[in-house]
Amino acid sequence: MAAAALVKALEPFDFGNTADVIRSIPQDLFAELCEQIIQHLCGKIPGVNTVELCQRFRTSGIALIVSDLAKVVNVVSFLFSTAAKNNISAEELSTSLSSTVNVLPKHAIQVICHVWNERGKSISVSEEARNMATVGQLIDIQWKLGMAVSSDSCRSLKYPYVTMTLKVADPSGQITSKSFEMTMPQFQNFFRQFKEMAAVLETV
Repeated sequence: MAAAALVKALEPFDFGNTADVIRSIPQDLFAELCEQIIQHLCGKIPGVNTVELCQRFRTSGIALIVSDLAKVVNVVSFLFSTAAKNNISAEELSTSLSSTVNVLPKHAIQVICHVWNERGKSISVSEEARNMATVGQLIDIQWKLGMAVSSDSCRSLKYPYVTMTLKVADPSGQITSKSFEMTMPQFQNFFRQFKEMAAVLETV
């Protein structure tokens, strides 16, 4: 019954070009990627840093773009999450993948099933965990002060501004950086709101 549930969940899932991307990743690097995804699903790391992994893949001679690797992360996360939700064994997972997702390369199915057999039981699929997984997680904030030389929002040159860079892990496990600029009044308002949040948190 569990395997049938997995097969049904996989039916509408279109692996498309993602299978070709997976085919281009050597077995050892794909295993490392699967390990990171499992760690993310277990809550041990906030997400999978696809930018960093892409750079490492390139040094190994594998030309991948971040968006393609992000699709692989989504596919493997979906497989592991679905297997956890349906309490699938490694054997059932192997049978289901071999019979329904024949586009995946054999080495990838072997790696997925091996990692699942070793680490799958550690994934928590409680309702609370699933609800928490529907929002992103802030990992890091960096800022720097600059002086505008040209801007649509500043009336004069040499106007100070703050550049904020947020590193965020989205629900799929991807880590991305978002940058934006603020004028000093905008930054002061931003800072004031953070102080208000901190004050509320102290009362909890």
